[in-house]
Amino acid sequence: MLIRIVKMKFKPEAVEGFQMLFQKNKEKIRHFEGCQRLELYQDQKDPTLFFTYSYWNSESHLNAYRHSALFAEVWKATKTGFSQKAEAWSLDKLIELN
Repeated sequence: MLIRIVKMKFKPEAVEGFQMLFQKNKEKIRHFEGCQRLELYQDQKDPTLFFTYSYWNSESHLNAYRHSALFAEVWKATKTGFSQKAEAWSLDKLIELN
């Protein structure tokens, strides 16, 4: 399983628009083939800082999403609100304790 973490910093006036965009598209992203889980986090001290965690069956599934019309549409709208360039990491889960 691949976990994709994306860190996004928004202009204060763009936060509400991003949250609405995420709400509108979260089910489509989550149900994209190969996506097992989708999470959105907001920093407790900086309300303009967000992280998404998405869990994918494989890198090819993530890449299929990243080359889809859905991603192109959502990412184009999302990045207009950035106050700095987004950062992203693809990670392999090694250990999970419940």
